[in-house]
Amino acid sequence: MTVTDDKKERQVVSKQRVADHGEVYTAKREVNAMLDMVKEETERIDSRFLEPACGNGNFLVEILNRKMEAVYRQHAHNRYEYDLASAVAVSSMYGVELLPDNVETCQNRLMDQYLETYRQHQNTDASPNLKRCIRYLLRKNILCGDALTMIQADGQPITFCEWTFIGIGGKVKRRDFELAELLRNVEYDKPKANEEGLLFADTGEPTFVHLPKREYPLTDYLKLPDYE
Repeated sequence: MTVTDDKKERQVVSKQRVADHGEVYTAKREVNAMLDMVKEETERIDSRFLEPACGNGNFLVEILNRKMEAVYRQHAHNRYEYDLASAVAVSSMYGVELLPDNVETCQNRLMDQYLETYRQHQNTDASPNLKRCIRYLLRKNILCGDALTMIQADGQPITFCEWTFIGIGGKVKRRDFELAELLRNVEYDKPKANEEGLLFADTGEPTFVHLPKREYPLTDYLKLPDYE
């Protein structure tokens, strides 16, 4: 649902969906007011956001708008850096939604918004490889499931990909984490953390450490879809 006029914006699809799922969309004005409370974070390209009941994407679309404007301000004159930074921006946004049709709508809205903004900023279309990369990131980051039970629609644990971009060379490291694991206090085991090569393992700073479910080799960000 693309909103061009607040008066035309639908907050309820049907009374039955409200009764069955408590589905009420947040209006654009309220979305912006809430995001303005963390304005600096919404304008950080790599700042991660998780919307645990993302609906059809009202919050995530606006976050993407703000991040893409930050990408443009910082990399307007270098298309390679712009492309890479825009992928970082998309990779930093996560959502969980109970209803499959909303998941599909959210992914499509974000993709359409990305492509439209890209054309406005670059006066041309994104390359096929970049489009493929962005679609892949959205498919991996916007999941169908229940954030309360932390189970996906297919019965598997909700599992998110952590995308770590290395320098400006376009290389990215993927690690998969179960949401339940991220929210669970896991006893910090410094020897094991050192063995696993985990971040901050040598400093003793964290109280808890979360181990990834799976790790992938470092690769070029445009080749991420080749993992599958």
